[in-house]
Amino acid sequence: MTQEPDLQKNLEVIPEERPRWRDRLPGPLATLFDLTNATPEVDTFAIVTFAPVPLLIWAGVFGGWPAWLALIWIALFIFALDEIVARAAPDAPEGSEFPAADTLSIALAGAHFVLLILGVAALSGHTLLEGPSWVAVLLAYGLFFGQVSNSNAHELIHRRDKRLFALGKWVYISLLYGHHSSAHRHVHHRFVATPDDPNSAQPGEGFWSFVPRAWSGSFVAGLEMERNLAQRRTLPEGADWRKRLRARIAALGPYPSYVLGALWFVLLFGGIFGLRGVLAYLFLCLYAQLQLLLSDYVQHYGLERVRRGDGSYEPVSLRHSWDAPHPVSALWMLNAPRHSDHHAHPGREYPALRLGDLDAPQRPVLPRSLPAMAALALIPPLWRRVMDKRVAALKAAERRAQG
Repeated sequence: MTQEPDLQKNLEVIPEERPRWRDRLPGPLATLFDLTNATPEVDTFAIVTFAPVPLLIWAGVFGGWPAWLALIWIALFIFALDEIVARAAPDAPEGSEFPAADTLSIALAGAHFVLLILGVAALSGHTLLEGPSWVAVLLAYGLFFGQVSNSNAHELIHRRDKRLFALGKWVYISLLYGHHSSAHRHVHHRFVATPDDPNSAQPGEGFWSFVPRAWSGSFVAGLEMERNLAQRRTLPEGADWRKRLRARIAALGPYPSYVLGALWFVLLFGGIFGLRGVLAYLFLCLYAQLQLLLSDYVQHYGLERVRRGDGSYEPVSLRHSWDAPHPVSALWMLNAPRHSDHHAHPGREYPALRLGDLDAPQRPVLPRSLPAMAALALIPPLWRRVMDKRVAALKAAERRAQG
């Protein structure tokens, strides 16, 4: 009788591969540490944007080391992760939908108002915060408002849902920057990279020269655009004085809400926390507004659209915004560094914004992340040393392409 061979003995025993430490992480965290292979989902944005919020709350109530840890997290740790990961996350597949994107935006807006109240309370002496950590709380809260709240409000004012738009508008009003809701949509998107846009920095223009021009210019330009839009709505002949008065008020567009809303917040914090509360609130708003203006300054510095013979400008393209492919700061700022695609598709939700081919000719790409370049812009000589040669190289490439 022939003995059957023992097949089991002939099988090669392959040891089971032990999973990498990244594979043991929950899905969103694994994605965070492996962004070169997976498209970030909304929950990954949520993890990064909400990560410092518990520290900020603890710091606002008690001060101490959590305040410094929150500041280090926002100012240094995100930069370090960008350098470690080093490569951009993949673009979302065309046509992808992100139903949770608006939910995260609503949650971030809620966190903004909670932190704003707590920040003013802490900085005005109404919590246990004291000593040097006062400075850390001011800087950490201001960075959160300027980088996360701004990016989120920017997303919301581009939504067609009037409720979401109103939420974004009131986030900006709470930072005493309500006019951005009008100026950004009606002025910046139309006139970007031209002298008619106050928020596009000219070649060689330093940030501290840009700030007053951009703030006041966008306020006035946004008001003019709202008036022009209102004038298109004709008033019936024979209208009484009440209708004419309402028409004149309507001609101001949402600007009364920007101004009166800002006054309401000042009075609110003054009534609750006194004069020190007003001063703390103004300090926070000023620092947050600097972050907003830094984003505009960096993302369009030195880029210009060609003016045609008929006086019009060439269409906006990828050549007219500086993009930053750094993945963790992109999560932190809701993909705001993918700026050129936002200008091409203003209504596209933040998880769907695309980088495309970063090696394409005449493609403006920042050498470091958007927050890092914003910090560099605070020192104009260093900024120009790094950026002016890149602007000149882009213009030379454009001239060569035109023959």
